[in-house]
Formats: sequence, C-alpha cells, structure tokens
Amino acid sequence: MANNNNQLVVQQAKAALDQMKFEVAQELGIQLNPDYNGNLATREAGYIGGNITKRLVQIAEQQLSGSAGARRF
Repeated sequence: MANNNNQLVVQQAKAALDQMKFEVAQELGIQLNPDYNGNLATREAGYIGGNITKRLVQIAEQQLSGSAGARRF
C-alpha cells in the first residue's frame, strides 16, 4: 500500500508554492487553470514539478551558503 506524504509541513507555504507553480508554468509556456488541471499532460506536469524542485533547491543552497561562513564543520 502506498503512503501519500504530500502534506505541507508549513501550511502557510501553500500560497507561495501555488504562485511558484503558476510562474514556472508561464515561463515554460504551459497554460494552467486556477481550478482544474486534469487535462494537463503528464510530461507538462513533470516539467512544472521538476522546475519547481530545481528552484527550491537553488533557494535552499543560497540560504545555506549565506550561513555557511558562520559555521565551521
């Protein structure tokens, strides 16, 4: 049985993630409907999700590099 863990840890992040989803889709030239996107091709959804992940990793790396100088491992 699959375990679905697609729950946000920080509920306040939902609006920011939704905004990022629409920004990424627009940059990729993919039209999203605010209400329903069941007709979206799997490939298009993958492009959007992959680009969101890349962007979130970049944000995390920037935050870590900004504080890495203060910490010595």
